[in-house]
Amino acid sequence: MFENLSDRLERSLKLVKGQGRITEINVAETLKDVRRALLDADVNYKTAKTFTANVKDKAMGQDVLNAVKPEQMMVKIVHDELAVLMGGETVDINIKGSPAVILMSGLQGSGKTTFTGKLANMLKSKRGKNPLLVACDVYRPAAIDQLGVLGEQIGCPVYSEVGNQDPVAIAKNGIKEAKKNGNDLVIIDTAGRLAIDEAMMKEIEAIKKAIDPQETLFVVDSMTGQDAVNTAKEFNDRLNFDGVILTKLDGDTRGGAALSIRSVVNKPIKFVGTGEKMDALDVFHPNRMADRILGMGDIVSLVEKAQEQYDEEEARKLQKKLAKNEFNFNDFLSQIQQIKKMGNLKDLAGMIPGMGKAMKNIDIDDDAFKSIEAIIYSMTPTERENPKLMNGSRRKRIADGSGTSVQEINRLLKQFEETRKVMRMVAQGKNINNMMGGMGRRRR
Repeated sequence: MFENLSDRLERSLKLVKGQGRITEINVAETLKDVRRALLDADVNYKTAKTFTANVKDKAMGQDVLNAVKPEQMMVKIVHDELAVLMGGETVDINIKGSPAVILMSGLQGSGKTTFTGKLANMLKSKRGKNPLLVACDVYRPAAIDQLGVLGEQIGCPVYSEVGNQDPVAIAKNGIKEAKKNGNDLVIIDTAGRLAIDEAMMKEIEAIKKAIDPQETLFVVDSMTGQDAVNTAKEFNDRLNFDGVILTKLDGDTRGGAALSIRSVVNKPIKFVGTGEKMDALDVFHPNRMADRILGMGDIVSLVEKAQEQYDEEEARKLQKKLAKNEFNFNDFLSQIQQIKKMGNLKDLAGMIPGMGKAMKNIDIDDDAFKSIEAIIYSMTPTERENPKLMNGSRRKRIADGSGTSVQEINRLLKQFEETRKVMRMVAQGKNINNMMGGMGRRRR
């Protein structure tokens, strides 16, 4: 995400590299380039102008003039201002109430219905909520069907009234249904249009007035750039919503919506959608997003994703097996499954500092582990538990069964053995650097 903006900002900030100190001249040159980068990313012109003015004011402070490395100080100032521009602090969703009611709004095609399912899934699995989804898009039968499919997929009931063309009545009846069945959360999916029109705005205003939701969210396609910000302003003027959801942030987005929307509507971005799967939804953290834009990665989010898949009892068992050198292909397969659950592989790699730029032109398919899994599944249970049994004939059989080659089998076995050695040393608390040096000497 934001790859072009990241590259442009990195080049801009290099203009002060090697300078003895920050001066008005090199700051002006740097910020001129930064402003161009922001405008090319479809950031609102007034927002870009205010941003660079704020950076200049801070950069010309007395404490900066004495900095040892001016380029590092400029990066810090730009980072902090980016975080402020996107809201500064993480803002949580309000789900207090009996039941708590969340009203979804947005244009057709913004990913509103999909996000409704994602949000229900997140609040169910991570907050222990018991959601009811309410289908209030009475103009598109496909939207009702889609919500039904999503509800079934995540194990959440969906309330709809086929044939009823009154979305206000459906919303009110949905809340009554939730109270009757003990659902402590109601998420109402409303109709969207291809463009803003008066009928649409009056309808969603009427729904909001009738149900008085704890939270009104505006869902916007981040790939629409500055148009997304303009649409958000019009919705906010009528609805006074509580927060923004940016969808499709994993697509070819330039970043304009994420960087402009807070300053234009003064409402926080609360979540971002980063894929099609039901768990491809992240809480929006301005500081972490600033890290990623400036190529610093996002280790905190990466660790959080890992912890979501972390099973303490399984980890203890695995550590014992590693210490005894009993780590086998069944364990290896289990680790692959956990990594896959963490999300898109390229996105995960981008959270590692310095990896975002390195991965820019590399496509990592979500099925990157497919051939490895096929190889392991082609092994017998005995072979998975004892890889040392792999003689020539077994390798040929596994290659034929997995649609791979003997060379690929050999490569996997070698990688597995080296991985096992490293993991064993970690489990035993030994010095990995010495071990890796030894491996390098053996290769030479």
